[in-house]
Amino acid sequence: MSQNVHEGHRERLKRRFIEQGLDGFEDHQVLELLLFFSIPRKDTNEIAHRLISTFGSISNVFEAHPKELQKVKGVGENSAILISLISQISRRYLVDKNRKTFQLRNVEVAAEYIKSLFVGRKNEVFYVICLDTQLNVIYSVPLFEGTVKEAVVYPRKVVECAIRYNASSVILAHNHPGGSVRPSMDDIKTTQKIVNALSTIGVAVNDHFIVAKDEYYSFAQNGMLPQPQL
Repeated sequence: MSQNVHEGHRERLKRRFIEQGLDGFEDHQVLELLLFFSIPRKDTNEIAHRLISTFGSISNVFEAHPKELQKVKGVGENSAILISLISQISRRYLVDKNRKTFQLRNVEVAAEYIKSLFVGRKNEVFYVICLDTQLNVIYSVPLFEGTVKEAVVYPRKVVECAIRYNASSVILAHNHPGGSVRPSMDDIKTTQKIVNALSTIGVAVNDHFIVAKDEYYSFAQNGMLPQPQL
């Protein structure tokens, strides 16, 4: 394919995005357009197809580690970093948007906010969401991160976090990247330990959410907390 044909195709794809957005794009075209900005003078269509074929879906491509992406023919370090930024930028965007517009006044609203914290995460992460007296988010802290299967949680660190951000109450949240939203026995025991530890400084645990893909489990909804506030 000649350089002029490349340039014409790139310009048409960019113009289509400007005029119509991404809604009408195929997944490989989304990647193709993205790769224009890290691969200036090559046909990115074939690379886009190769990425989706390798990882199975566009979401898996965005969630892949840069080192894994670089194993795909045609993907250099700059392209791998650019692709990996997408899920992390999306997570930052959703968290910031929700923090500005959401008061976590009930379980359903809180669940939507909390699910955004785990966009693109492959490992188990444990969050402490610090709230003021009006249930507004003060800060969301990814306090512990582990493997695909588990993250070790220390109640003392949760207490320190609540004190640092002057929280009136907190919501706990963690994900099960490869499993069910149902809590394990360790999840239940750890939650109780945190509830007991925070009670010594007068901070309530309003809820504990477990997220797996687009599903969630609420300890409060299932009667597993003493005095839920949501």
